[in-house]
Amino acid sequence: MKADGSVVAWGSGDYGGDCSQVQAQLAVDVQHIYSTESAFAALKAGGSVVAWGSKGSGGDTSKVESQLVDVRVIYSTTTAFAALLSDGNHGIVVAWGTNVEAAKALALKHLTDSRTDARPI
Repeated sequence: MKADGSVVAWGSGDYGGDCSQVQAQLAVDVQHIYSTESAFAALKAGGSVVAWGSKGSGGDTSKVESQLVDVRVIYSTTTAFAALLSDGNHGIVVAWGTNVEAAKALALKHLTDSRTDARPI
């Protein structure tokens, strides 16, 4: 990720090194990049998500794209992503890739941990 919020990728397309299919969407406003073993997901300003790489490892959001709005943070496993939507959506998690249940569990664990009051007694 470059300082201007654009993304450049290189390497094997099988492992997310080729982002040419989504390059226009990665030209500006990328805030964070997340990865699985062979895919990447970019969280953009405004809460949208752009993914590329191996479809089985989360490089294809087509089945959940309409749900990926107002994303706050993304969590990843080796083969899936899970997006935690903003608090206005009451902690809704949207996952894609392979073994999405593990990715959802990871996101929900972080959500639960962040809401736990951990002050010493």
